[in-house]
Amino acid sequence: MRAPAGGASATALAAAMNIKQPLHGASTLFALLSLSLLLLRLLLRLRLAAFRDAALSLHLLARLRLRPVLLCLPSACHDGGAGAGATTLRVWCPAAPSSKPPLLLLHGFGGDAKWTWARNLPRLSRHFHVYVPDLVFFGAQSRSASPLRSVAFQARCAAEAMRLLGVPRYDVAGISYGGFVAYRMAAAEARDAVGRLVIMTTGVAATPGEMRAMAAREDRTVEDALLPDTAEGLRFLVRRSMHRPPPWMPDFVLDDFIQLMYVDQKRERAELLHELLKTGAGFDPLPVLTQETLIIWGDKDQVFPVDLGHRLHRLLGERSRLEIVRDAGHALQLEGADHVNRSIKSFLLDERVGPGAGAGRK
Repeated sequence: MRAPAGGASATALAAAMNIKQPLHGASTLFALLSLSLLLLRLLLRLRLAAFRDAALSLHLLARLRLRPVLLCLPSACHDGGAGAGATTLRVWCPAAPSSKPPLLLLHGFGGDAKWTWARNLPRLSRHFHVYVPDLVFFGAQSRSASPLRSVAFQARCAAEAMRLLGVPRYDVAGISYGGFVAYRMAAAEARDAVGRLVIMTTGVAATPGEMRAMAAREDRTVEDALLPDTAEGLRFLVRRSMHRPPPWMPDFVLDDFIQLMYVDQKRERAELLHELLKTGAGFDPLPVLTQETLIIWGDKDQVFPVDLGHRLHRLLGERSRLEIVRDAGHALQLEGADHVNRSIKSFLLDERVGPGAGAGRK
């Protein structure tokens, strides 16, 4: 586990992360004050990534009215006795009920829920009752003693979390690895609960052999590429994931982000990667979904080529639509945030997919 920034850091983050009920009155003031003090402390110590992380928590709590809930999942998630082991999942949830439609957002390997959806939650939370989990083995709170590392395991955990939160039916949007989990939920583990699906830059249509071949063409191992432990490695990942990466990425900021995001549970996430390359989403062949599906891809994606988006669109047929976003890479939800936010809202709230709906460009 990564070392906390200090005693106040651990206290503040614990106060923010383990709230089980909506924040009110003095508890709200205490959580916000603790996070504000943590922000000042991190800024003074030039812990810029940790500062940003705490700022994101403060923004979700104070502005978007999302609260973190820590769920203990039942053993049913572990596929019987073979995978028995305690599992906890942290989910950012609305602090109060509303009439907005529920939307589950599933992140990829590049970060946890807060970092992945930072540019999407402010817009999407206006229109949807958003649920944003840290998938198992991501973040500080989502953990498991289970030996299972499959996409099916992640899908069961996410589906069970939504059941425990009392959400019987919902739409799902997933990016990259989260898209594999979303597809699996829609096809199997939560088939009757998932309404519509949004899949972003997800190589689910590639066979495991094709994914292994893509990984073998790299000049570094899949762990080094997606779970970097040096500033140079993280710089490579950012440039590979974005068509327009930040021009200035100093080592001290990248090193701080590595400590924040890639040290804790690194072995388990490497095992997730190897299982993904071995079995993909766990289907052979990939099933055709019954749900209406929006596929969004960046035309400059260097991780999963856009041809895989066209292949998935052909497989799903008339109940799907493919949108290609110009000048966007694999981190589509960041580089093309405005396009992604508009497309999700339009697809889930305003449109129907049917015969004649084809590929579009945004």
